[in-house]
Amino acid sequence: MKFLEDIFHNVKAPFEKGGKYEKYGNVLVAIDAFETFLFTPKEVTAKGVHIKDGIDLKRTMSTVILAMVPCLLFGMYNAGFQHFRAQGIMDAPFWEMVAMGAWKVLPIVVVSYAVGLGIEFAFAMKKGHSVEEGFLVSGMLIPLILPIDIPLWMVAVATAFAVVFGKEVFGGTGMNIMNVALTARAFLFFAYPTFMSGDKVWVLGASDVAGTPDAFSGATILGELANNVPVDPNVYSVSDMFFGFIPGSIGETSTFAILIGAAILLFTGIGSWRVMLSAVVGASVMGLIFNAIGLNALMQFPWWQHLIVGGFAFGVVFMATDPVTAAQTNTGKLIYGFLIGMFAIMIRVFNPAYPEGIMLAILLMNVMAPLIDHYVVQANISRRLKRATVKTA
Repeated sequence: MKFLEDIFHNVKAPFEKGGKYEKYGNVLVAIDAFETFLFTPKEVTAKGVHIKDGIDLKRTMSTVILAMVPCLLFGMYNAGFQHFRAQGIMDAPFWEMVAMGAWKVLPIVVVSYAVGLGIEFAFAMKKGHSVEEGFLVSGMLIPLILPIDIPLWMVAVATAFAVVFGKEVFGGTGMNIMNVALTARAFLFFAYPTFMSGDKVWVLGASDVAGTPDAFSGATILGELANNVPVDPNVYSVSDMFFGFIPGSIGETSTFAILIGAAILLFTGIGSWRVMLSAVVGASVMGLIFNAIGLNALMQFPWWQHLIVGGFAFGVVFMATDPVTAAQTNTGKLIYGFLIGMFAIMIRVFNPAYPEGIMLAILLMNVMAPLIDHYVVQANISRRLKRATVKTA
């Protein structure tokens, strides 16, 4: 490790004050970003009250990425599995399915990180401050919430839009009011809707044969329900739904893999159990209400199955819990999560053109989170004032 530290020191020296290339000092921003990614930052607080902790923002972000790895790995396998399944090949070798999925998924990840980090580095060098680490997580989230057949240039455009207009215009990491990854997905949905919905975007290669004799259906479960077609248990069982052997966004299909990530986030204290639990309760309540009404296939769909299909579980675990855009007070987190769950199922049922509602639900509550916290704080102040008044009297 000392060898690597010496390399960074020698590379930085010409760009530091008094060095040969001092006028290009902004290059130090990029070098420092790579150095602090490999080593603990040397900067520490010098005065004032502060909390001592062995984890910094980069390590926090790395833990979240680690929690998403099961979703990424299963997403690559499922992409290949759905591709061969749609062609009637049910016994394709495991590694062929993984390779097929990786061949399509990894370029999306590379484009997401290349564009996003490139913009972050450009802004940091322009402003002369250190590179912020927020995009380390967003760069992985964006690929996992997209269809497998999304063109790479669309990934690049959406990522650039999300980083610039979803974060940098608000001041960078920690200042954005909406989740960056969901901003990218919303941009794609409204700018290129045919590439974000329908039957031919969720299965690798489906769009290539659409309209030909070899065409096959790649509809998601929610897509079928939106067309008032009940789920055929002979096609997709509850086990398929839970473990993720169904069409859908790259990293959102496997509730099992998502729960592994949730366990990591909860164990490390990074994810909020209040948001996760209250979102599940809110979705369950809304699902039970619609089950009681039962006017169409979506309303009749069992409330608990709403929790294991679509992007609900992934959104609740990895995006609703975003510490920047979520509510900050404990009571606020319970309200925030509950409303996300309710709105997610409500949008699924009332908007058949877009049956997945978790994206819009989270974005809506991102905007409402400060208001929720405001009223929670004001309610606490009012209660304390009443107690103080009673004691004084």
